[in-house]
Amino acid sequence: MKPTIILVAALAVIICGIAVWTYLKPPEALSPDALAARYDTPLSPPNDPLTVYHLGHSLVGRDMPAMLAQMAGHLHASQLGWGTPLKAHWEPNTPINGFDAENAHDHFRDAKKALASGDYDAFILTEMVEIEAAIDHFASPRYVARWARAARDGNPGIRVYLYESWHELTDPQGWLTRLDADPARYWEGVLLARAMSTEPDAPPIYVIPAGRVMAEFTRRIEAGDGVDGVTSREDLFARKEDGSLDPIHLNDLGAYLVALTHYAVLYHDSPVGLPAQLNRADGTPAKAPGPQLAELMQQTVWDVVSRVPVTGISQGAK
Repeated sequence: MKPTIILVAALAVIICGIAVWTYLKPPEALSPDALAARYDTPLSPPNDPLTVYHLGHSLVGRDMPAMLAQMAGHLHASQLGWGTPLKAHWEPNTPINGFDAENAHDHFRDAKKALASGDYDAFILTEMVEIEAAIDHFASPRYVARWARAARDGNPGIRVYLYESWHELTDPQGWLTRLDADPARYWEGVLLARAMSTEPDAPPIYVIPAGRVMAEFTRRIEAGDGVDGVTSREDLFARKEDGSLDPIHLNDLGAYLVALTHYAVLYHDSPVGLPAQLNRADGTPAKAPGPQLAELMQQTVWDVVSRVPVTGISQGAK
């Protein structure tokens, strides 16, 4: 091979390598102070019911968005999978585990087409857990930024939210420890700090702090003898067919608590007084919390979300 050809080939490899590195390298992160400053100005409350799009996995599920829609009287659609990273939802040739099963319902709509349509006022996305693995292996901040940009390309006025979830009850670090540490360590400290650094002039990506709500509710319920038969964190989680505890997927009560959290953040409105009896996505009645439990859930949600600036809610709102 002639030296010139070899040189050209070597340069091509170098250029391709630089391009790939530039494409894959993590974006720079905002400092904690710079990130906090992005939330100095609260978001204005919506005047009317929103149209909402959910992107994620089984910790979104079908029932929680259905409960939320009943609370708010809004329309919604979703694209889900099983343990799905945002990268898999984005990349066309990456398989999404459980896609056919999770999207076999009337509210499924292809995510990219849905956002491009401009039909949605709010876009809620979440990342797979283990969140650390998602960051290390699936370039989570980059795909948070891409999905946010796609949503804004379809509707420049859309509100974009990151749904902060939770890990298994059996997490070796401690479930409450993870719920307390992970927002600063991962959800905000990495996902938002890096994703939002890529578009400094774009509106913030707000947070639906379901993990923090679950932590506070757990502390309140476990500090006493329980309320309406609910005594511990395990009472929010589903049971498997053999009766054993599912350590990560919610039952109806857990879905209700997370739906309340979404409602409060989206609408800047205290959920105290909302109905306790709602239906699942399939139209069957969900197990409802008793009156005292419903009130405790609703008040806990508002106590948490109204004091977290990243929700976009004016601090101290009532």
